[in-house]
Amino acid sequence: MIVDSLEEFLILAKKSTYADASSNNKSESSRVGSKDYEFKNNGLTYHDTYFGGTNFMGEEVVYNEENIPIWGMNYYGVTLDDTLSEEAMDKVLRPALSQVGNDNNVLPVRGPSNYANDDYKYIFNCSGDINNFIGIEEIYKSDELIYRLNCHGGLIK
Repeated sequence: MIVDSLEEFLILAKKSTYADASSNNKSESSRVGSKDYEFKNNGLTYHDTYFGGTNFMGEEVVYNEENIPIWGMNYYGVTLDDTLSEEAMDKVLRPALSQVGNDNNVLPVRGPSNYANDDYKYIFNCSGDINNFIGIEEIYKSDELIYRLNCHGGLIK
């Protein structure tokens, strides 16, 4: 698969699933206690499954036309401020993630490199390319770190 096509598909899939709070692309739980999203387009299928709320872990996988996994990403996020609920985090995280693909300075695997919403500041840094990468996502409220996510992934062969 051509890298540009995979990146374009990821952008569309991510904007159509978790990042869109009104998404109709929720799917049945694939494992006990998981929350799942699925998106299909042009023979590719994107599946995101995660567990938890303010502390969560998950996995995204892209399958080709033959239903063979070709790309994946694992992630673990933790809210460092116990007073914040999952709903409060969604007010900054979902809007930031909906900006995926709008920033050419960062891989389209999470949000842009920087995003601000009121007192919240979102930052995503990653190294590598779509074939093999690692990244760190952080959210600050009034300059205090309140959330961090680590992710890694790449092509599956």
